[in-house]
Amino acid sequence: MTEHATKPDSGGLLTDRELHDIDAYWRAANYLTIGQIYLLDNPLLREPLRLEHVKPRLLGHWGTSPGLSFIYAHLNRVIRLRDTNVIYVCGPGHGGPAMVANTYLEGTYSELNPDVALDEQGMRKLFRQFSFPGGIPSHAAPDVPGSIHEGGELGYALSHAYGAAFDNPDLVVACVVGDGEAETGPLATAWHSNKFLNPASDGAVLPILHLNGYKIANPTILARIPEDELRALFIGYGYEPLFVEGDDPGLMHERMATVLDDAFDRIREIQHVARSGSVTPTSRPKWPMIVLRSPKGWTGPKEVDGLKTEGFWRSHQVPLSGLAENPAHLKLLEEWLKSYCPEELFDADGAPVASIRATAPQTARRMSANPHANGGLLRRSLDLPALHDDAVAVERPGAVKAESTRIMGSFLREVMKLNQGTKNFRIVGPDETASNRLQDVFEVTERAWMEKILPEDVHLGRDGRVLEILSEHTCQGWLEGYLLTGRHGLFSCYEAFIHIVDSMFNQHAKWLDACRDIPWRRPVASLNYLLSSHVWHQEHNGFSHQDPGFIDVALNKKADIVRVYLPPDANTLLCVTDHVLQTWNRINVIVAGKPPSWQWLSMDRAIVHCRKGIGIWEWASTVAGAEPDVVMACAGDVPTLETLAAVQILRHHVPELRIRVVNVVDLMTLQPKEHHPHGLSDRDFDALFTTDKPVIFAYHGYPWTIHRLTYRRTNHDNIHVRGYNEEGTTTTPFDMTVLNGLDRFHIVQGVLDRVPQLESIGVGLKQLMESKLIEHRAHIRAHGQDMPEILDWKWGEDPDLTPTGTR
Repeated sequence: MTEHATKPDSGGLLTDRELHDIDAYWRAANYLTIGQIYLLDNPLLREPLRLEHVKPRLLGHWGTSPGLSFIYAHLNRVIRLRDTNVIYVCGPGHGGPAMVANTYLEGTYSELNPDVALDEQGMRKLFRQFSFPGGIPSHAAPDVPGSIHEGGELGYALSHAYGAAFDNPDLVVACVVGDGEAETGPLATAWHSNKFLNPASDGAVLPILHLNGYKIANPTILARIPEDELRALFIGYGYEPLFVEGDDPGLMHERMATVLDDAFDRIREIQHVARSGSVTPTSRPKWPMIVLRSPKGWTGPKEVDGLKTEGFWRSHQVPLSGLAENPAHLKLLEEWLKSYCPEELFDADGAPVASIRATAPQTARRMSANPHANGGLLRRSLDLPALHDDAVAVERPGAVKAESTRIMGSFLREVMKLNQGTKNFRIVGPDETASNRLQDVFEVTERAWMEKILPEDVHLGRDGRVLEILSEHTCQGWLEGYLLTGRHGLFSCYEAFIHIVDSMFNQHAKWLDACRDIPWRRPVASLNYLLSSHVWHQEHNGFSHQDPGFIDVALNKKADIVRVYLPPDANTLLCVTDHVLQTWNRINVIVAGKPPSWQWLSMDRAIVHCRKGIGIWEWASTVAGAEPDVVMACAGDVPTLETLAAVQILRHHVPELRIRVVNVVDLMTLQPKEHHPHGLSDRDFDALFTTDKPVIFAYHGYPWTIHRLTYRRTNHDNIHVRGYNEEGTTTTPFDMTVLNGLDRFHIVQGVLDRVPQLESIGVGLKQLMESKLIEHRAHIRAHGQDMPEILDWKWGEDPDLTPTGTR
């Protein structure tokens, strides 16, 4: 168990007083950590420890906690002596009790939660609430002041840290990476973030690899490889590794203080050279990083029941368990807690003694009170261009073509330009900014790049505001860190491959959901996705690139957190983009295509349509205000095109059929109003879709999604959805719709099958549709492209459906 630190014989950097106070702070943090894991009552051990003082269910993790508090104590010293702006990103997933303990010692926790005061009663509540029903989670969740990273799922700490440092020139992000976490793919890639960090305009990240040797029940790779190999690994990543190793508290305090001072000196020198203007940097700097090797469960029981515990995986969670069945364990717990000498650490009222409080920085310099870790305090709205400036001129529906995401790119170029001074907007993506047609942003900024730039390179620059790396995990982590520290951004990605970050999306959604119930957490800008190169435009890349299922992942989250938008053309895409960039505490998913496509709405009409999120397109319908025979609904750009083409066929061949066309931009409008704030009331839904008429719904994604959203509606049994049915290959664009039954010919057949009065008169048209499908299949296999009537189709022209060979 713990030993009090003593001054090394050789002297050292720390004075006797500094060593004593830092060690006392560390012991207090460790005591508070153990108390949270174990105790319900008797928080200061002012009476003998009894079983009723202990929680009936022991939850939490001790193994990583002492190392986290050790780092925290020494960072406090650096901040206090240098007046440095630092936040702490805690990568080890189960370090929650340590982080809470440190924020309590700094006083921030009690300031934000006055019922958890700095006294014996407050400490009792602090202990009781941890991992307890009605209390707080075991991770560094949003409840923990100073946290921007929960760590419940491992792998994202370092990308979050770099995201926080971008465009924050005065900030140092101390990022503790657990050696278990270091084995994950996202973390392994995130080390390369140093190739994008500009010392002239960004802050700094100080990675601290915490090697305590073990995961839950296995050794960790980086703790077991030879030190020269470990050093070479990080030199290869482009860092200058500094090592702190040992288990003797006195020696370790001295070593950590010395190495941290060295690291902060190096950071200051790198930034000074980059910002002085006296030297033009020609290469990326070698940023420092620290490797801290300390025992797992440091200062805890060395053995339990004759088995090694400190410095071994047995200390990972709860070193002493089964206290009710084993009184010796209860006694050992009491001895362990008393070994920290709580009577020296807390005064008669139960508050940390003055010397411990004095080791922490003051006010906003405390890592737990730093406004960068509560980014809504710093968030300011983006300056946005006028929508009409980039609008496509649409005099009548279907008269002009445009590349929707290219138009969006022009809008984002202006967003970049208008916010150059504040530097609070970035675009991230895996090498797809230009591929998704957003390349106009390169007229005002470059891609961030700190490596060598060749003469033939284009759009690479030290000050670039577009971040591209072929790792969706790193892109997501960067953007999350950027948003959580008060800025704005957009993630552009191929639709099929955004699934790579499904789990990260889930974690961020849970974070935002938890923040809603924490009054001191200020709202941050929304996480915005543009999913282009979508399922219907990936015919050339094949089945592997065809998957619209991220929408379904999004819809699994709380209704108030998620929005899904399917703009049918460029002007509606501009409206949606303008809207999402003004929202906060949301995740907005926009799905839009990039090829040249027909444009349907003028900007004025698009604004009205997007504000409603759903509406009747009277210009495409055959009835105005009257009850229709069939409702033809669509959501998505390609489904909208195919629906309108089907409407045109029906208008020509069955002119007496009363058709209503309903277009959906905001997918959430389909949900009942009581389930989603954007949802339609039953009355409004019935007014659009009727209570008893067939609805043929062409949808961008998997058909069952629409059924899931509408299953409680009056007319649900009459809603027939066509969408992606997991049929794909390398083929033509139109054949992708045919393979999945989303094409105009299948949609017409669907109408004929479900409108009762067409049962007899529609036989010929149905046979014609089948003939067109046969002709289509033969044509693409003979010519390698779609039929001329598909390629040359225009809205408003009567369709020529005569077989190609007879024209």
